[in-house]
Amino acid sequence: MRRRPPWSRRRVWRITGWKTCDPKPIHAGARSPPNDRHAHPDPLHPRRARRGARPAAGGRGGGLPAGDPLRSDGAPGRGDRGGERGDIAILTAEGIAAQAAAGVLDGASRVDLCRSSVGVAVRAGAPHPDISTPEAFRDALLAAPTLAYSRAGASGIFFAGLIERLGIAAEVNAKATVIPQGFTAELTARGEVALAIQQVSELMAIPGVEIVGPVPEAINTRAVFTAALFQGADARSAALLRWLAAALTPELLRAGGLEPA
Repeated sequence: MRRRPPWSRRRVWRITGWKTCDPKPIHAGARSPPNDRHAHPDPLHPRRARRGARPAAGGRGGGLPAGDPLRSDGAPGRGDRGGERGDIAILTAEGIAAQAAAGVLDGASRVDLCRSSVGVAVRAGAPHPDISTPEAFRDALLAAPTLAYSRAGASGIFFAGLIERLGIAAEVNAKATVIPQGFTAELTARGEVALAIQQVSELMAIPGVEIVGPVPEAINTRAVFTAALFQGADARSAALLRWLAAALTPELLRAGGLEPA
């Protein structure tokens, strides 16, 4: 009998992106994920996560609390997953810590996978504003006719606080489209807004836009994404977690707009 690889039949829970999340399992197949030519180049990207089917409630591993899915910042999100179970969870570092403290995840198994920063995108072919310094970034936001950012998740929460700290919240929000979830770059690609604000890896996922760059270092934030086993996960799940951490090379991460942890 052919031995299955360590990722076969494992369930990986990723609390998707940095938006209000809908936990989505990745059912890893018999082929090695690096050879999956249909997968998104960023292994943590929601487009890749969405390829899996949802498991039935009561599967192996620990369980996310019923009625309490998480946002990427570890706070309660929307919806009810009915206590569905997995083997590995990928959340922000804060989310992993919160669920480990709640006894859902095994805190001793946690592994930091990557860092993600917030950036700016414009429609392909449009001029790139200067955002090289905090002052230039502030001026670019004031000069933009329209822009989009997300209401929930790490990038939206960060940006809403940032424009408050810069003293331009009223001016920016008067011309902003604030989406409840999804990709802000989709609006920019359609020509509906001039600037899209979101995590760089999510901006890169949308064709028809160009990345201007990250928010200046002095005023930016970096979310650390971390993986951990659910309580009760078995040795094959631990093997998958080790494989995942080793597979996320610096080159692969940077190709997806992420940085090594």
